[in-house]
Amino acid sequence: MIRHIVTWKLKAQDDAGKADAVAAIAGALEPLVDVIPGIQSLVVRPNVAYFGSNWDVLVMGDYDSLDALETYMTHPDHVTAAAVVREHASDRAAIDFEL
Repeated sequence: MIRHIVTWKLKAQDDAGKADAVAAIAGALEPLVDVIPGIQSLVVRPNVAYFGSNWDVLVMGDYDSLDALETYMTHPDHVTAAAVVREHASDRAAIDFEL
């Protein structure tokens, strides 16, 4: 199993703007668990502490394999969802590892 974690800094600087961005990102990404084969789980969550140093939001997904992660990354529905993320995010960091 592969865990895929991505964190973003958001363009919005105010609390309401960040909450709206997190909702939009979650609305775009979380439904993909029921659409793309090989995803075991996928959640989007906002940061809740250390706002000056932590990133603003993350997605954490578990995938059957690296092939399943690659299927997710290139799937047309993910490409569409990623465009929503790019509307709201200014910076991105990611890591993928085996469980």
